Amino acid sequence: QVTLVESGGGSVQAGGSLRLSCAASGSTSSGYLMAWFRQGPVQEREGVAAIDRRGGTSFASSVKGRFTISRDNAKNTLFLQMDSLRTEDSAMYYCAAGRGDLWPSPLVENRYNYWGQGTQVTVSS
Repeated sequence: QVTLVESGGGSVQAGGSLRLSCAASGSTSSGYLMAWFRQGPVQEREGVAAIDRRGGTSFASSVKGRFTISRDNAKNTLFLQMDSLRTEDSAMYYCAAGRGDLWPSPLVENRYNYWGQGTQVTVSS
């Protein structure tokens, strides 16, 4: 069992930055495949970025070059650094944990078994 708790959301103007954190607890959580998903008020949940236990990463095309995903396995914490934020990045952001390797399909929901409650990100123009 893995428990995930996100933090770091908030309101920011377009072009600004935010850093999200996800604290993981539970057995061998540092060995899990980890990811960030997001869901806007009228959109389906979509994968944003994923990272495996060795540091391999994958990003959605909409955030590539602007977002960075990282993890601190010693502290069981996942991060999402979001730069050059756009209004369309506004959403509830969720942390997720699953088993297996990064590939294939690292940004598909059914790869992940554990989910946090989410943290809201609002980007204004």
